[in-house]
Amino acid sequence: MVTALPADEAVRLLTDGTLHLQGRLRGASNTTLRATVSLGDVSLRCVYKPISGERPLWDFPDGTLAGREVAAYRVSAATGWDIVPPTVLRDGPLGPGACQLWIDTQRSISRARLGFVPADAVPAGWYPVAAAADDDGAEYVLAHADDPDLARMALLDVVINNADRKGGHVLHARDGSLRGVDHGVSFHVDDKLRTVLWGFVGQAIPPTEVAVLAALRAALRGPLRDELCPLLHAEEIEATAARLDRVLAAGVFPRPRPGRHAMPWPPI
Repeated sequence: MVTALPADEAVRLLTDGTLHLQGRLRGASNTTLRATVSLGDVSLRCVYKPISGERPLWDFPDGTLAGREVAAYRVSAATGWDIVPPTVLRDGPLGPGACQLWIDTQRSISRARLGFVPADAVPAGWYPVAAAADDDGAEYVLAHADDPDLARMALLDVVINNADRKGGHVLHARDGSLRGVDHGVSFHVDDKLRTVLWGFVGQAIPPTEVAVLAALRAALRGPLRDELCPLLHAEEIEATAARLDRVLAAGVFPRPRPGRHAMPWPPI
């Protein structure tokens, strides 16, 4: 089994390869299956989320989460930030669903860039996001590093209106990269942004990232829009473009809107 492929080759493998189910991932709210996908003599691990296993939500149309997962990958790929692993919509043993490349993660917590830390021992260069306490009353802080990879992930979440950026959805890959997963509740037309990455609020967006967002906005007028049309409603694509316009006009990381829950639960 190979451990890595270029993104375009991974997409081809995920699209055309044969899926072999290995087991269900416990803890996921929707049916989430670990599998391998094989094409010729090439095989990779992947995650398969069949539409038939999606639980109905009051605020998202039924049967649309898999398409949103793929749309998040397409937007991520258009930025060049390589945040969302290659993801496709395809048929499988349990019917159509999202199929995403499996990311092997580091086990060492020394490379972690976010999490709960003692309130009196927040690492230098980390941003406190929320206060917490354990069962014994000891004070902790949910915090994350001042890290450019996390900043780009925070910007992607703003663009796609990610309603569920938990700490557990931020993966520290073995190759040193930072990857984001679980984007099924994204792209809503209403403000749904819930994230643990609020430490950047009010900061100026770096010029390099502004240029990326501007190019993304241009792509939404052409080829990227064509890619998203089969995956999202037209009004959701327009709302994505409008969010990009607001972020580019402001030039700073946005703040959570008053009066709404801006943190996912559980946060990690």
